[in-house]
Amino acid sequence: MNLPNSLTILRIFFVPLLVAALVEQNAFTFQIGGVRVTNEWLALTIFLAAAGTDLLDGYLARRWKQVTTIGTLLDPIADKLLISAALISLVEIGVLPGWMAIVIVAREFAISGLRSIAAAEGYTIKASDLGKTKMAAQVAAISIMLLSVRHRALHTPAMLMMWAVIFFAVVSAVSYFRKFWHKIDERVKRRRRRELLALERRRQRELMRQRGSPGGGGGRGAGLGTARIWKPPGVN
Repeated sequence: MNLPNSLTILRIFFVPLLVAALVEQNAFTFQIGGVRVTNEWLALTIFLAAAGTDLLDGYLARRWKQVTTIGTLLDPIADKLLISAALISLVEIGVLPGWMAIVIVAREFAISGLRSIAAAEGYTIKASDLGKTKMAAQVAAISIMLLSVRHRALHTPAMLMMWAVIFFAVVSAVSYFRKFWHKIDERVKRRRRRELLALERRRQRELMRQRGSPGGGGGRGAGLGTARIWKPPGVN
């Protein structure tokens, strides 16, 4: 457990706090130095802090050469949990259309499935430039959408940003599938063909072994043990 992995786990723990701050209206309103902090500002602070840990843990892991298997597995899961929780919470409070959240979340699940298939076949799918742009657009759009909960004048810019997120999400997903699906599909077919050929060779060897074994049937010596030898009359 190193610092980059700790930051990744911390991002996962931010998720329920973000949902609570958004869904529980006016439950976390308080004042600091005469400044009234509402749920939306608290949710925005939590969301930006969590997004900041996403940038920081990757930077530290590469700089300190602390890239681990658990970090590689947890980092994309933490990102998807954070984005999905924010989008679903915005749908719950009625500021984001449900279909937009479905498209974005479905895209994340589809790319995760593709990454799993690629990993099983020995390929590593790295984040493309479109994917990185999509993540930056998501953080910006969700941040503005959080502020638009109370400041309705920001709703139109927030929706425009969400349309940009939809665009980058779809285009980057098509890019991932076009780039890797053909290679993965061909490799799976070649492996399956080799498995079928190996199975057929084993079956042929088994058949040859059965034919060559004593009592296997079809051999020249079959039935000799029961043949009678003819003798002339009077000969014992």
